Amino acid sequence: MAETAILKVGDETYELPIVIGSENEKAIDISSLRGDTGLITLDPGYKNTGSTSSSITFLNGEQGILRYRGYSIEDLAEKSSFLEVSYLLIYGELPNKETFAQFTNEITKHTLIHEDIKNILDGFPSNSHPMGVLSSLVSSLTAFYPESLDPNRSISGVNLSINRLLAKLPTMAAWAYKNEIGHPANYPDNRLDYCSNFLKMMFAVPSEEYEVDPVVANALDKLLILHADHEQNCSTSTVRIVGSSHASLYASIAAGISALWGPLHGGANQAVIEMLEGIKRDGGDVNKYMAKAKDKNDPFRLMGFGHRVYKNFDPRAKYFVERKLYPNVDFYSGIIYRALGIPTSMFTVMFAMGRLPGWIAQWKEMRENKEPIGRPRQVYTGDNKRDFIPIEKR
Repeated sequence: MAETAILKVGDETYELPIVIGSENEKAIDISSLRGDTGLITLDPGYKNTGSTSSSITFLNGEQGILRYRGYSIEDLAEKSSFLEVSYLLIYGELPNKETFAQFTNEITKHTLIHEDIKNILDGFPSNSHPMGVLSSLVSSLTAFYPESLDPNRSISGVNLSINRLLAKLPTMAAWAYKNEIGHPANYPDNRLDYCSNFLKMMFAVPSEEYEVDPVVANALDKLLILHADHEQNCSTSTVRIVGSSHASLYASIAAGISALWGPLHGGANQAVIEMLEGIKRDGGDVNKYMAKAKDKNDPFRLMGFGHRVYKNFDPRAKYFVERKLYPNVDFYSGIIYRALGIPTSMFTVMFAMGRLPGWIAQWKEMRENKEPIGRPRQVYTGDNKRDFIPIEKR
């Protein structure tokens, strides 16, 4: 017999189905609640609300578990590559050699972006934040590929949009950085792998030879894997709800980039570096700042420790930990990005590059499941009906 939950409202009693996930997670199905009872639930921040069922990522914050399609983040970071993980997230299985070679080749041949995008770049002030530039450039892809706007596009057409986006976002990200520092944009070099190509576009200058350090490229690859998906967080749920209106993949991902930009989400690793630099400028007294962090009346926040979801430790950070101190992944990624020579203004852009396959997978799953358009409810707390007073009598 199926398990149910009992809701009592006054003298009325209602049975609500309980949904059980593949990892024995349980949820009360309230999809018919308003129709049956006239009530809605109120859950600010959606902390206790499941917006969808998904087979992409399993996250258990209490036990510190993160798995992509059943594979542990530790195994994937150690044994896989970012593009292989991208394929896994988007299509559900690890590819064989032939399939992976075809997938990689398809991405490689789409790395070049339209020359007119340079005109868009020229319209931004040189001090524009790269995240704002990146979001705008990704959104502009709907103009360059208007066929992507068709909500009934074929599977092959959707896959083409996916390959284009995976290929072009690193080019756009690098160009956004070059715009910020006033350097000429570098074109992609398709002889290089995904991360090496990005690093060359980021750091090469016309006046000097540039050779990619394989250690740096490998470190970047691992960081992108660790950020590739994280279940229904702020930016991912944004991608799904925008996509639920049948907005194109490009428009949905652009919305996700904007959501990620916030300092409470993707900007956290930048905040870590800014915190550490502030401590250093103030004399480097760590004990002083630990005391400030413990003081509830002090506005100082210790960035990079703790997590809204993980109550034990962040398994993405476990990949780096040697001592039993468990900062979250933002603490490590911020430090490592700085060590790789990536400026703090680009940290959130790097996060977006890593999260891209997860966003794509979530958008694709939502569309394939034919999920309804997102439409949260509210409890109204404003004025009751008022009579209109003409302006001359106010």
